[in-house]
Amino acid sequence: MKKLTTMLLMTALLLTGCAKKEAAKPTGFVERQGAGFVLDGQEYRYIGTNFWYGAILASEGQGGNRERLGRELDKLHALGLDNLRILVGSDGCRGVKTKVEPTLQEAPGVYNDTILAGLDYLLTEMGKRGMKAVLYLNNSWEWSGGYGYYLEQALGKPMPRPDDVGYPAFMEAMSQYATNEKAHELFYQYVRDIIGRTNRYTNVAYSDDPTIMSWQIGNEPRAFSQEAKEPFAKWLAKASQLIRSLDGNHLISIGSEGIWGCEMDSALYEQICSDPNIDYINAHVWPYNWSWANKDSLQQNVERACQLTADYIERHVAVAKRLQKPLVIEEFGYPRDGFVFTPGSPTNGRDRYYEFMFSLVGGEPSVYGCNFWGWGGEARPAHEQWQVGDDYTCDPAQEQQGLNSVFDCDTTTLEIIGRLKIEN
Repeated sequence: MKKLTTMLLMTALLLTGCAKKEAAKPTGFVERQGAGFVLDGQEYRYIGTNFWYGAILASEGQGGNRERLGRELDKLHALGLDNLRILVGSDGCRGVKTKVEPTLQEAPGVYNDTILAGLDYLLTEMGKRGMKAVLYLNNSWEWSGGYGYYLEQALGKPMPRPDDVGYPAFMEAMSQYATNEKAHELFYQYVRDIIGRTNRYTNVAYSDDPTIMSWQIGNEPRAFSQEAKEPFAKWLAKASQLIRSLDGNHLISIGSEGIWGCEMDSALYEQICSDPNIDYINAHVWPYNWSWANKDSLQQNVERACQLTADYIERHVAVAKRLQKPLVIEEFGYPRDGFVFTPGSPTNGRDRYYEFMFSLVGGEPSVYGCNFWGWGGEARPAHEQWQVGDDYTCDPAQEQQGLNSVFDCDTTTLEIIGRLKIEN
């Protein structure tokens, strides 16, 4: 796969990003046209970030800080990072170690109105700045409830958490989700409640709000076992069909890691992406999590990580081309040099990896966007493990705070992102 310099990258974005598409109508909605995105008649390509905690930060309750939110959105907009991938809300009881709080869905159909108001406010402020949101509705991992929450409600018993039993046992338990119809029905009702919502600040129905680019079924949904693959695909298809029936204006995506999140089954990945209700396909890349780069040799491993990433993305590009759908690399991260977490500490390995990832957007026509993980902004972690009252970074509660977050004092990384803005 061809590698480009940052300048060549943004020249490519400039040339492709201004190409007009005659069939598109200036509606303010991001639309899929053929194998690409269009926005108001122009091809839409983007570099954005993950900002999962946006609705909590936008609330007026625990964890809320609307002044910080405004500053963060202004910084992101100034950097040209106008596409934000955001968690709608977490699920379940508070006070659970390694889980995001406050929660939105406290019990089936019982919602924390303060967080809903936060989501309304967040979309309102993003709309003022011309930003776009990708909103994900579920999560296969423990840090926001998701699969585990719905299984607990359906089965009437607690589900194991990886901090207690380890990830293999956790994933084995989560494999029950694919076949649990009661858990699915609880999720579908949540989908109806959220997508059917009207923003209290703008009086615009969510289904009519062009600030939303895409509804996403979940964050990294997985089957979690070979036996669960087919029911997993059926669940995704039913979920996408429901979303389409509720909202004909917005794009729909899965939120998949790609082949890695499909039990390494490329046929399963292509199957779930071929669903006619799925408008574009996703891939996530995690060199450290996937043992492509070791924590004691992050700088030495970065070129290996880039090569393995190139190979991985190339496989997804092939699927995108066969299906004639855009590909978005919507999660990727790389730890700081020396595996430290302090804001402003050296990020030479990360910076090299970011430059490489950004080059894929300019160098591969099928890749229409990427969202790095993630934006920590002005947060300053008080503890390595997140505690109630600490600033929200983009590192969820189960991870070291500062592991993958880009802070506003990470000058070398911001310089790389700033160059993208200049050239774009």
